[in-house]
Order: sequence, then C-alpha cells, then structure tokens
Amino acid sequence: MPRPDSRPSGAARGGLAALRAWVDPLVVMIIAVLVLGLLVPAQGTFADVLGVVRTCAIVLLFFLYGARMPTREVVDGLRNWRLQGSMLGATYVLLPALGLAVQALPDTVLAPELRQGVLYLSLLPSTVQSSVVFTSVARGNVAAAITGATISNVSGIVLTPVLVGLLLTATSGDLGGSPVGILLQLLLPFVVGQVVQPWIGGWVRAHAPLTRTTDRATILLVAYTSVSQASVSGAWDHVTPSALAVLVVVSVVVLAAVLAATWWGGRAIGLDRADRAALLMVGSTKSLATGLPMAAVLFSPVVAAGVALPVIVYHQLQLATCAVVARRVARVE
Repeated sequence: MPRPDSRPSGAARGGLAALRAWVDPLVVMIIAVLVLGLLVPAQGTFADVLGVVRTCAIVLLFFLYGARMPTREVVDGLRNWRLQGSMLGATYVLLPALGLAVQALPDTVLAPELRQGVLYLSLLPSTVQSSVVFTSVARGNVAAAITGATISNVSGIVLTPVLVGLLLTATSGDLGGSPVGILLQLLLPFVVGQVVQPWIGGWVRAHAPLTRTTDRATILLVAYTSVSQASVSGAWDHVTPSALAVLVVVSVVVLAAVLAATWWGGRAIGLDRADRAALLMVGSTKSLATGLPMAAVLFSPVVAAGVALPVIVYHQLQLATCAVVARRVARVE
C-alpha cells in the first residue's frame, strides 16, 4: 500500500509563500521574545549575565558591519550625487521632519514614550537587504540601491547617535544614554572592522549565514533584555490595545507620506524610472537590524523598551507595503 505523501500540496506551498511575503519571520520571532520578556522577565544574576552577553553581541555586530562593507564601493557610489543625495535626504532629513511632526500629537492621542519611539525610528538608517530586494522587484537601479543603503548605514553609525542627541534630548530631556557606550560599542568596533576589512572582508561576505545569525541573535537578545527590564520596572503598563492601534495608524501615515514624497520628488528632480524606484525603496525603509541594538546603547533600559515598539511596527508595515508597491512600480514605464 503506497504511503501517503506528507509533503504540502501546491496550494499549501503557495499559501506559505504568500504568508512569508507578507510576514517577516524575524518580526514573528521578536514578538515571541517580547511575550517571553513580559511573562518571564530576566532578573537578578541572570539579567546581569545577559546584559554582558548583550554588550558583547552588539560589539560583534557592529564589527561585522564594518568588516563586510567594502570601503571602495561606498566611495564609488558617491559619484551619482543626485540620487545618493536624495536617498540621504529622505533618510536623514525628510523622515526626521515627519518624526518631529508626530511630536505635536497630544498625550491623549499618542503616549510620549511612543512618540519618542517614532522620532527615534525616523533617525535610523535605511535597510540593506530588503530595500535592495524591493528595488530589484520594482525593476529599479539595484547597484544604486546597494550603494545608497550601504552609505546610509555607514553614515548612520555617526548620524543616528548625533541626531538622537540633538532631537530626542531636546524634545524629551535626558534619555539615559552613554556617550562612552556609543563610542565603545558602536563606532569603535565599526572602525576596527573597516580597518581589517581588506584582509577578512571577503571571508565575511562569503559566509553570509554568520552575519545573518549574528544580526538575528543580537536583535532577539536586545529585545528580550529590554522588555525584561521594562517589565520589572513597569514601563509597559501604559501600552494598551488602543495605544497600539493609534501607533499603527501613525506609522501608516508616515510611511505613506515618505513613499509619495520619494516617488514624486524623484520625478521632480529629473530621475529616471529606475533611479526613482531605488530612491523609493531605500529612502522609505528603516533598519530594524540596526535600530534595536543601537537603542540598547543610546537609551536607558526603560526608554529603550518604549522606542523599540514603533521600530518593530514600522518595520513590518514597510515590508508588507513595499512588497505591493514594488510590484506596481515594476509595471510603470
């Protein structure tokens, strides 16, 4: 008697593929870790040990960022100054302006901690992997997207902490971050990675699972420790379902505004369709992989937990929205 085929049917496989296109598995893992941190927060000696491990993981993460980025590619990409300048303008001028506009909302609409998170989100560099993939789907300038996203991330090692210090401290007061921590955990490892990049960069780029595993493990570790510390201190008590719903609406409005501005703004400055697609995808996305680890260094544990939620929400929205937008842009001539 033949054994029944246990493999999923074609329809089931198609359904799983569609689900993966709309839901980032990393976000699912982060949500699971958030729940774990709420139910079983790390405390005492265990929390202290995890804090040390988290610091080491962040240092390793930013060292690998430096080691895998060829400096020559970043320098060469600067030659297309109009497109690259537009990408940086969208990432570090347009989106921060939108983040500042959100700060005008009253406390009764969006809690101050979540407004801080939206502003922090707006100061992050763009994604690398997803923005390049979406540019490819949109039949855009992939080479320019790779360069632009790389430049955005290299710049963000310095620009994001500086902008956080200027804008978030001005609107919210002291957020508990350590300038020494920023130097030792973010900038110094990245610089060391760039110094040794000519010798180990090829090996690091050839072993993508190493960097991908480091990225994800660090993000999950930061998410768990931040939520644990916030749970113990009671910082999550104000996050109600209605507050989360308002945050989603605000994130949708911000994403829609930046998508419209980059697409039509690119047309206004004379970019061709391929370059506009690259600007659209790089200029509108924000990096979760950089945002959560950096928040753990820039903010006190309680504040870091509050700013993490808008980063996670926006990240999932940008994946779902850009997947649809990229397909529509691909049909534009």
